Amino acid sequence: MDFTTPELLVADLAETARRAARTLIAASGADRVEALKRIADEIVASEVEILAANAQDMERAASEGMAESMRDRLLLTSSRIHGMADGARQVSQIADPLGKTLRESTLPNGLHLRQVTVPFGVVGMVYEARPNVTVDAAVILIMSGNAALLRGSSSAAASNEVLVTVMRRALAKTNISPDILQLVPSNDRSTVHALLHARGKVDLVIPRGSAALIRTVVDDSTVPTIETGAGVCHVYVDDEADLEIALPILINSKTHRPSVCNAAETLLVHEKVASQFLPMAIKALMEAGVAIHADAATQEIATAHSLVVAAATQEDWSTEYNALEMNVAVVPSLLAAADHIQKYGTQHTEAIVTQSDAHAAQFIALSDCAAVMVNASTRFTDGEQMGFGAEIGISNQKLHARGPMGLEQMTTTTWIVTGNGQIRE
Repeated sequence: MDFTTPELLVADLAETARRAARTLIAASGADRVEALKRIADEIVASEVEILAANAQDMERAASEGMAESMRDRLLLTSSRIHGMADGARQVSQIADPLGKTLRESTLPNGLHLRQVTVPFGVVGMVYEARPNVTVDAAVILIMSGNAALLRGSSSAAASNEVLVTVMRRALAKTNISPDILQLVPSNDRSTVHALLHARGKVDLVIPRGSAALIRTVVDDSTVPTIETGAGVCHVYVDDEADLEIALPILINSKTHRPSVCNAAETLLVHEKVASQFLPMAIKALMEAGVAIHADAATQEIATAHSLVVAAATQEDWSTEYNALEMNVAVVPSLLAAADHIQKYGTQHTEAIVTQSDAHAAQFIALSDCAAVMVNASTRFTDGEQMGFGAEIGISNQKLHARGPMGLEQMTTTTWIVTGNGQIRE
């Protein structure tokens, strides 16, 4: 076949993956579990090889002046490699999502109906920087019976290539064809466009990365998409909050790993506790290296305690920093906090710190988002933390899937209608 155009290349990769997916259809749940365990073992055994490839990407990123937060996403360490392997093992222990009967009935005419879970087919992933997504996506798609077209960023080209090679090497030892995993070249940006327009060849595309990437995929794609969301997440400290737990929740939400989508970007504090909470909160954030963008009320409190903060701009409130920067504002009520979140949030994760069950219930009702945390860090919106094993992304849309997407979210359904000769009159 002539691969002179990205469209022909992607079409061939998709066709190869779809043919190989027949081995997934024929495989049992035990076969897929075995495949994931072999992938985990192969990743651990190939640590030196993976680290060497990642070092190439990191060296190139540094020479090109990539931002530190993005380099953190790109970096693979021994711990992160073992984490990817552990994620694969965790997914292998989750109940098989395929062949589950969701509903069943018998009609008056004797027809028996069953709605059963099945794979999507060929799923394309478009993602940035983070090479762990290569493994997370692959193992979830394999366990849910889907073939994968993986299109990572050029910044992680060497890491992604070795990870796909390692996983294919593991699959070669099983009954499942290695061709279910296809790496779409990242050296040409037009391969993204080709993947997004491979309707009829690719069944679903999932973007994972920056707000700009996600918007490009959603706006440009003719292939159905599941929109994973940017994370402008908030921590609201209520007037009924236990301030002793509010502080560690805030610090963890912002600083545990600031480059990820479930890191908090804005702190909202009820005016009744602002003068008590903000001085210690701002000081703790600054000690953790966080730059503060504050409203006028926060600036006044900070100045009174000899703390220097920057004035927040209108643009700051809707910015996903992915770095050690945070917006801080004082609000007159829970409703005002909810209004601020509705205006500037991205329907990802919102957190309230309160000892009032009524206030928690009101905040939950007003938070139109994928996940709400009550007296807990925003960092828990995560597939592994929620018991799904690895995740393929966090969806903040409302159709099909919302929140961390694991195995069940990577299936669709088929209706099976069984009769004994019925015809429609």
